[in-house]
Amino acid sequence: VQLVESGGGLVQAGGSLRLSCAASGLPFSLRNMAWFRQAPGNEREFVAAIRWSGGNTLYADSVKGRFTISRDNAKYTVDLQMNSLKPEDTAVYYCATSRQFSGISRDYDYWGQGTQVTVSS
Repeated sequence: VQLVESGGGLVQAGGSLRLSCAASGLPFSLRNMAWFRQAPGNEREFVAAIRWSGGNTLYADSVKGRFTISRDNAKYTVDLQMNSLKPEDTAVYYCATSRQFSGISRDYDYWGQGTQVTVSS
C-alpha cells in the first residue's frame, strides 16, 4: 500500500492550497480516507474524513466551512481543498486510510509520508 501526498507549500494567511493524495496497492473504492495534521510539538490531529462511497464527510470543528475533502475513485485520489488559511493551520498534513469511517487516528492502518503546509501571517 502506498499513499503519496502532494500540494503542500507556503501561503499567506487568507490564501488557499489544494492537497492531493494518490493511493495504490489497495481497493481504494472500498476504503475510507482521511487527512490528519501534526504541528511541531503537538499531537497528530484529525482534519477531515470521507467515506469510501464519497457519500459522507466528517470535519474537525477547526476547519469546518474552510476545508473540503473530496475523492475520485476512478483516479484513486483524495483531495483536501483548504481555503481561508490561518497561521494555526501550519503543520505536516498526512493522508490515511481505514476500513472504518472515523476521526480517530488509531483506526487508520496506512499512512502517507506527509506534506508540509506553512501559512505565514
